[in-house]
Amino acid sequence: MALSVSLKLLNNGKYFHHFPRYSKNYIFQEAKRWCTVAHTLSVRQRIEEKRKEAVLGGGQNRIEGQHKKAVTNEDVTQEELGGAKTHTTTSGVAHKAFENDVQALLQLRKFYNFLPLSNTDPAPVRECDDPWDRMVDGLETVVPLESTQAYNMLDVVLGVVDERDFFEIMPNYAKNIIVGFGRMNGRTVGIVGNNPKSAAGCLDINSSVKGARFVRFCDAFNIPIITFVDVPGFLPGTSQEYGGIIRHGAKLLYAYSEATVPKITVITRKAYGGAYDVMSSKHLRGDINYAWPTAEVAVMGAKGAVSIIYRGKEDIERYAQEYMETFGNPFPAAIRGFVDDIIEPRTTRMRICRDLDLLQRKKLTNPWKKHGNIPL
Repeated sequence: MALSVSLKLLNNGKYFHHFPRYSKNYIFQEAKRWCTVAHTLSVRQRIEEKRKEAVLGGGQNRIEGQHKKAVTNEDVTQEELGGAKTHTTTSGVAHKAFENDVQALLQLRKFYNFLPLSNTDPAPVRECDDPWDRMVDGLETVVPLESTQAYNMLDVVLGVVDERDFFEIMPNYAKNIIVGFGRMNGRTVGIVGNNPKSAAGCLDINSSVKGARFVRFCDAFNIPIITFVDVPGFLPGTSQEYGGIIRHGAKLLYAYSEATVPKITVITRKAYGGAYDVMSSKHLRGDINYAWPTAEVAVMGAKGAVSIIYRGKEDIERYAQEYMETFGNPFPAAIRGFVDDIIEPRTTRMRICRDLDLLQRKKLTNPWKKHGNIPL
């Protein structure tokens, strides 16, 4: 009996073969069914575990805990090892966790409303009562005057999308980058944004992978991508370097470079160095790139740049002030064509909606190849 069950489980491996072959083509009913079944089985398993624990006084968990310690030599509970919190906040294996089946299915239904039926269909459009040319006055003051002060990029996203309706993906994992779906004048869009509220909005390994996967998903299903940029650079440190931040950061760069869907970028404040390039810059075939008056497009911040350029010289503060006057605004980038226009923040929604109409017939293809070689 045990051998038969094991062979049946191994036979299910054939389903994994279909995912890479067809994941770019169709939103499978079969995939929906397996997700629902997996979630239902997980809930039933947890209920059964609770029942056993109540009856046996936790003996089952103690036995399993001893087995794990014998294998891994670490004290860890089942929840800590592979529970919902672990996989939605630490590992990034799961995108969201829900209290019950009803909530999960309702959110799943909302999620599918943003998606086309296949890769041959355009992004869905629904009727919208939110005026496309609505001015968002709150955006005029969302960025603090002090460049080192944090703010929440979600405030920008919610102010711009239709009816403040934003479906965030992986909200508890790599919080320094925001990804999710919204609508602009009724049209589905994918939104990516650095969040200065967490780690100053720096790109690290986890946020790069999170962003890259989302960008490639949008590109696979013809969903336009809107990117809000406030990034001071890649997160420094030995843990990031040893973990391969260069390799993982290149995934996000590759994803944006490869994407052929409409790409609109808005620089709200900092856009420094290589991280600026990675975030859907003009150099990565960004279609329309805007900058707010608070934008700073430079190699790095004033203090870091001056400490290198004028090393050993006196009156560093004066040089830092000159550097800020030169690069602490979006005009040098606009002169060089790195941004298309410097806009008032309140007009951001109107500009994006208008540009999406302009780009809805965009046709762009990559050179033919069997497949790309993304830096995995």
